[in-house]
Amino acid sequence: MRELLAGFVDLLLPPACAGCGRTPPRDAALCRDCARLLPRLPPGGCVRCQAVVPEPLGHACTARPGVLAACVAEVAFAVEAAEWVRRFKYAPSGLRGLDPRPAAVVQELVLAAARRLPPPLPGRIVPVPLHPRRLRERGFHPAAELARPLARRLGARFEPRRLERTRDTASQTGLDRVARERNVAGAFRARGRIPPRVCVALVDDVVTTGATLVAAARALRRAGARRVVAVCAARTLGA
Repeated sequence: MRELLAGFVDLLLPPACAGCGRTPPRDAALCRDCARLLPRLPPGGCVRCQAVVPEPLGHACTARPGVLAACVAEVAFAVEAAEWVRRFKYAPSGLRGLDPRPAAVVQELVLAAARRLPPPLPGRIVPVPLHPRRLRERGFHPAAELARPLARRLGARFEPRRLERTRDTASQTGLDRVARERNVAGAFRARGRIPPRVCVALVDDVVTTGATLVAAARALRRAGARRVVAVCAARTLGA
């Protein structure tokens, strides 16, 4: 229904850049000038941590092999990109729900990040879940809003209820790597069994240390998944 309503709006109103209001390229959320302000991550880095290395085989990746096969993002969580993510996740004071303009920008970044994934492409797309209390407070599920268009683009199965958050964890903001891992340890549970030959993609807005994604991936692996990857819009560098 949301896509149908958006189609009617596009027929009535010409598309406009979410940043400046000018006409963007076809099917783009931003015009070329606004898109150039985003701090894109360079191509060719490590598929787990995106470190840029001339000799990938000699790179000692700090990610956990066997938990996440890959963890990719399109932009650094800084300057313009960080502002778009914040506008996407946090409505102005007194309002609840999804703002379509920053949502379109961050959705585009997730689609671009997915092009960095090594094969095989995922057959199932799972958003990192919110606790029910936080979902009621926010009025929408940010990761699900990013995962849905990715599933549609890849022709994959969208599974918004595959994972559940079993406890309302504290915010990860300001915590170091060890504290983040402790905070989300055992916080996720998968519903049902996952065929082992299917690649599953976890989707979230920002990856910092990867603690939340690793905890969620462990739950999926306990449910049978042998290959889990993560796709995010942005990555915090230097964390």
